[in-house]
Amino acid sequence: MSFVEILNRIDNSGWRSPLLNRFERFIAPKTPAELESMAERSAALTRRHFGQTMRLFAPLYLSNECINNCQYCGFSRDNPILRVTLSVEQVVREARHLADQGFRHILLVAGEHPKFVSNGYLEECIAAIRDFVPTVAIEVGPMETPEYRRMVASGAEGLVVYQETYHRDAYAAYHTAGPKRNFDWRLECPERAYEAGFRRIGVGALMGLAEWRYEAIRLAAHLEYLYRHGWKATYTVSLPRLRPAAGSFEPEFAIDDREFVQLICALRLTFPQVGIVLSTRESRALRDALFPLGITSISAGSHTEPGGYTGEGKDDLHLTVRGRRVELDEKPNCGGATGQFDIDDDRSPAEIAALLRQTGFDPVWKDWDPAILNASSAIGEQPVMQPR
Repeated sequence: MSFVEILNRIDNSGWRSPLLNRFERFIAPKTPAELESMAERSAALTRRHFGQTMRLFAPLYLSNECINNCQYCGFSRDNPILRVTLSVEQVVREARHLADQGFRHILLVAGEHPKFVSNGYLEECIAAIRDFVPTVAIEVGPMETPEYRRMVASGAEGLVVYQETYHRDAYAAYHTAGPKRNFDWRLECPERAYEAGFRRIGVGALMGLAEWRYEAIRLAAHLEYLYRHGWKATYTVSLPRLRPAAGSFEPEFAIDDREFVQLICALRLTFPQVGIVLSTRESRALRDALFPLGITSISAGSHTEPGGYTGEGKDDLHLTVRGRRVELDEKPNCGGATGQFDIDDDRSPAEIAALLRQTGFDPVWKDWDPAILNASSAIGEQPVMQPR
């Protein structure tokens, strides 16, 4: 049974597995004392399974070209923004800049546009940085299994794909044009990636597109399914909250800080071994407070525009208006290409690493070597998914 069928059961009949029933109790309204107890248990579980380590990574944006219309995204096709696709050489210079800052785990991100972000281009980018970046992950448009195999063969270890929202009707309303309109095709991405050989897979929902408890139940169901049917991989989950972006989208379903903390703790209590990712979308104060409660991986010093770290690509900027390229009469007087969204925590990687050390954490710039990852996958031990 595919996860599409599982999700349909949840939507049509309210079906819950025993694990989902427990998770649902964790996300029910809590008193301050109950939430504090959850936070203490979550912190203890995180220390038990991850110690005092905190993995650091950086997103590297390859292109902000996109053929999809997503109402909430700064890269949406119809947004009149400055766009660029970095050359492979420019990608290497961006990656070397990040490596010089200490990063050994880089996430390559791009909008979905086959003309600019072809599979061959992605393979070249991965292979070009693999010698000095031990851990390369991708967050790009969905692919078929054979195409994912090519990414793995080029050196990519991880895949990140957010369903955005697990609410079918909301998904259809937010995605008005482009291949991303296909809900089930996107939903099955992690399964195809696992079949292709990816052994680090990240999933998540974009918080603010639907009611948060609705999203949380289905995200937890997705994780449960992946752990049971793709148990050779390690999984991460991310809960990015909508941030200001081109297009000025206003989310209808906000999740406040207290609810956000509760959701993170609920995921940790239900999935003790899942990695939980926190990005620079969140404020420095909230990030600092969340580090001990369940977070295992963070970004730092992030840019969400191609060329954001070094200024690469500025000479190749162009404007698109409703998906059509408009040549500029003169170079724009701006910092570069348009970003996907605004970040909040703008502290440098060095500042974040220093803070982690001061608070008792060990910043980890490099994840496990591929040989260790593959060996642990071959052991065949399925992860525990019970609250402790």
